[in-house]
Amino acid sequence: MPDPATAYFRPVAQGDPHRPAGAHTLAGGWCWFTHVERISRTEAPALIPAAEAPQPVLARLTAPRAPLAGLDMARPRLMGILNVTPDSFSDGGLFMDPEAALAQARAMQAAGADIIDVGGESTRPGAVEIGVEEEVGRTAPVIAAIRAGSDGPVSIDTRKSMVARAAMGAGASMLNDVSAFSYDSRMAPFAADSGLPICLMHAQGTPQTMQDAPSYDDVLLDVYDFLAARIAQAEAAGLPRDRIVVDPGIGFGKTLEHNLALLRRLSLFHALGCPVLLGASRKRFIGTLSDAPEARDRLPGSLAVALHGLAHGVQILRVHDTAETRQALQVADALRGEAP
Repeated sequence: MPDPATAYFRPVAQGDPHRPAGAHTLAGGWCWFTHVERISRTEAPALIPAAEAPQPVLARLTAPRAPLAGLDMARPRLMGILNVTPDSFSDGGLFMDPEAALAQARAMQAAGADIIDVGGESTRPGAVEIGVEEEVGRTAPVIAAIRAGSDGPVSIDTRKSMVARAAMGAGASMLNDVSAFSYDSRMAPFAADSGLPICLMHAQGTPQTMQDAPSYDDVLLDVYDFLAARIAQAEAAGLPRDRIVVDPGIGFGKTLEHNLALLRRLSLFHALGCPVLLGASRKRFIGTLSDAPEARDRLPGSLAVALHGLAHGVQILRVHDTAETRQALQVADALRGEAP
């Protein structure tokens, strides 16, 4: 059980070009902060000068993140979603054919995707688990085909160590475990031995049950504590923190209010000392907020969330609409530039 007296420190991220003297750079990236929000389970949040945060916390908030899969984390990166599944919530069935999958990967790379994230098992609410052989058969050939014509990094989106092993053999350069080691006990030692970076995501329950009745004492701090524990587990298995990415798991065992609470204070997760990944593209909460029941109609809302993540210093944005998100980031980058 978490200690109710534990204090958490969230950097109040800013991006204005008129940066005051003494401001701290957030995670070696494009945002800065002068104050942090002190949060606990027993007291009201309080805004304090960053200098009053504990030194170890401040060190983690400001330390530049190490490159991942050859990518510098000092600027935002796009992870393009490639679902080779028949039943994913947004694009299930569109890329089951290997040629269609490869064409989509090439299109996303041409549009500016820094990483292609290949998934062979849907983890949408209510999704049915598939076997290892089927998942490998869907993903490994596609990864090999992508890598045959490109040096760009490819991630494997899987909970299963055997699928991850096959993907690495096919050329995958990053792991993405939506269960954060809770599904397959062999994933942590495999990740440590592989030498690959891994994203650890929070989810409450399994895809079959996660949206039945999600509940938390404090969703923000519960998710933070979960990820801190998974990082500790990874380090105990021999996986250094500089190879770990964290993802708060928007939409995975969370209500609309849970998702909004996490997004409003998203910058807290930088205190874990790892790059942060945000995967909110086309998700149901966007449709609920904007009366867009069809996932394909949620691009504007997805862009709003991506830009919100950018403003919180999120290093990796996992998206379906790569070209549109890249354009939004390019314009935002120009607007963040030095004042004339």
